[in-house]
Amino acid sequence: MINKTVEIAINDHIKHELYSAYLYLSMSAWAESNNLPGAAHWLQAQFNEEQGHALKLFHYVNEQGGRVTLQAISQPPGEWTSLLDLFQQVLEHEKKVTALINRLYEAAAQEKDYATQIMLQWFISEQVEEEQSAAQIVETLKMVGNAGHAVVMMDRHLAAR
Repeated sequence: MINKTVEIAINDHIKHELYSAYLYLSMSAWAESNNLPGAAHWLQAQFNEEQGHALKLFHYVNEQGGRVTLQAISQPPGEWTSLLDLFQQVLEHEKKVTALINRLYEAAAQEKDYATQIMLQWFISEQVEEEQSAAQIVETLKMVGNAGHAVVMMDRHLAAR
């Protein structure tokens, strides 16, 4: 049986995962409208991943005898000044998600909810990958700048995901 405090915290985190998906879908729409189909593809893959994260938590709460209570999701931003600006926001967002997952883990630890701590190990490892991937893209975009040729090449690289 899931601890009530942990259940409430996971329900809150489901909202954050769904917001992440919504944010990446918004970013994908911006990329499409700016003729960056590779970035749009990368961001749509991220959208799908975040939905999967929310569902993983959704199923966990149900499997542990808890109840999922969905919350309202805020509207994400829809404009960025460049591909670099967009991916800098991706990186900052992933850092925020990492902090949220760490807080969720701390809540499970405080409540001595060992099963949730074990489940959250997967999310902690996933966030290391998420931040590393976003940071690498940001650093590459900083090197190439906003030159058309280099951005096109980077867009093609992002399409390979």
